[in-house]
Parts: sequence; C-alpha cells; structure tokens
Amino acid sequence: MARDATQTRALLLRAGEKYFARDGVAGAKLSDIVREAGQRNDSAVGYHFGSREGLLVAIVEQHMAAMEARREAPRDGADLHEVVRTIVGPTADLLETPEGRDFLRITEQLAAWSGVGAGKPNAVLVGTTIGLQLERLDALLVPRLGRALARERAALMVTFLTGALAERARSRDRGDRQRLGHDGFVDNLVDVLTGGLAA
Repeated sequence: MARDATQTRALLLRAGEKYFARDGVAGAKLSDIVREAGQRNDSAVGYHFGSREGLLVAIVEQHMAAMEARREAPRDGADLHEVVRTIVGPTADLLETPEGRDFLRITEQLAAWSGVGAGKPNAVLVGTTIGLQLERLDALLVPRLGRALARERAALMVTFLTGALAERARSRDRGDRQRLGHDGFVDNLVDVLTGGLAA
C-alpha cells in the first residue's frame, strides 16, 4: 500500500475512533469521519475499509493487537481472581491514551458483540490470548454453575467491565477528579468482577 494510502487509513481510523466514541457506532456520520480525516471524497471509508463495519472492525483489530502484545495467558492453576486480573489489566491500560479512551467508549457499545454470552466468541477473539483468558474463565465457572449460568455471568462481566471502563474514560476526558488512582481503580474493578462471578 502506498505511503499516502497508509497515512489516509491511519487518519480515517483515528477519526472513526473519535466519532464512534462520541456519536455512537450507529449514529456517527461517515461524512464527519471523512472530513475529520482531512479527506474530500465521501467514498474514502468505502475505498479503504469497504464499509462502516469494515472501519469498525479495523479499529477493533488495531486495539486488539496492541492489547495482545501486553496480555499473558493465565498460569496453570490460576484462580478466578487471577484470571479476571489478566483480562482487566491490559484492557484498563487503554485509559492512558486518548485513542484508548475512545476505543473503550466504543467497546461499551459492542459488549454483546464479543459472543461470550452465546458461547460463540467473535472471530476477532479466536486464537488470541484474550480468547484463551475467556476460555480459562469458562473452565472455572462451568463446573460450579453449569454452562448456561456461567455464560450469563461471563456476559454480565463483559457488560460491567466495558461500562465501567467507558465511564472512567469519559470522566478522565472531562477532567473530573478521580476517586481512585489507576492501580486502585483496577484492583477494585477486579475485586468487584470476581465477587460477581463467584456469587
């Protein structure tokens, strides 16, 4: 891909993050994204990504790749608390950048997209460390709760996690005073999620 095309893709990705986070995945106007990226041709998203969904998938894949580089598979014998921490930590690290915070606001809208509740992980999770982390979570929950309830709890965990991180992202972008520092926030979130799963 030509250098200018690569730069255009990067600009469209960043503009997509901003508008999908601010106006919603369904509500964001592609014309706004194109203008934010400094493009004059309204078909720029279609040309580079195929569609709105193609742009969204590219944004997800970009952030998934960045998180994968920091994720570690839970050690053999890891308990529920440890597995939850492996899921939460790298995701919460996205709070440190404007792009990451925008992505967290997008993931809140995509909580059901993960497929965790249906037991059919989205294709972007297959073969990833986060996919393995979710499998370990399932292996810990199913024997105690049964498959249906385990999936329901895991889906609720994803919903709560994405909601909590998106709200933290919004709060930070507004410049609100944070009640807890980053590490304290992550520790508390892991405790809350573990408690809910173990209830």
